[in-house]
Amino acid sequence: MTRLRYLALGFLAAALVATQPLRAATVTTNLSVTVTIAAMAKLSLSSSTVSFANADPDTTPSIPATEGALTVTAKGKTATGSPITLTVLAAGDLRSGADAIPITNLTWTATGAGFTAGTMSTSTAQTVGAWTGSGSRVGTQTYTLANSWSYPTGSYSTTATYTLTAP
Repeated sequence: MTRLRYLALGFLAAALVATQPLRAATVTTNLSVTVTIAAMAKLSLSSSTVSFANADPDTTPSIPATEGALTVTAKGKTATGSPITLTVLAAGDLRSGADAIPITNLTWTATGAGFTAGTMSTSTAQTVGAWTGSGSRVGTQTYTLANSWSYPTGSYSTTATYTLTAP
């Protein structure tokens, strides 16, 4: 039995030694981390066209765009407190050959934080949205065309250019 006692004490001692931490060397070093964030802007529209159906001006004085609301996604990176602006400018009046419908007859309503209603122009970029600081904004524009008996028949078109600025 003594031998068994010594054997048990030996296992106990071995177990105690195994649980003691080994002396280890420790070395530290630093890593320098650098990140460069530049101003950036990204813009997407749910459609690249809007169209308006022919309608009786007596019953439909304002024609809604056939496509419905246009979803606008504006993303921008800029300095803290700096403005981000979204504008739209028409290249010209709505034209069909020599005939024209003034572009100011094209208006929109808007939904979404920072998005605003407006009237299309050929001379001054019109604000569609304005925000402060970096972020992603989503809103809608719903275009309507003032209807009139005075419009000559034809197929009218123009181009509108959206500009998103994140200085």
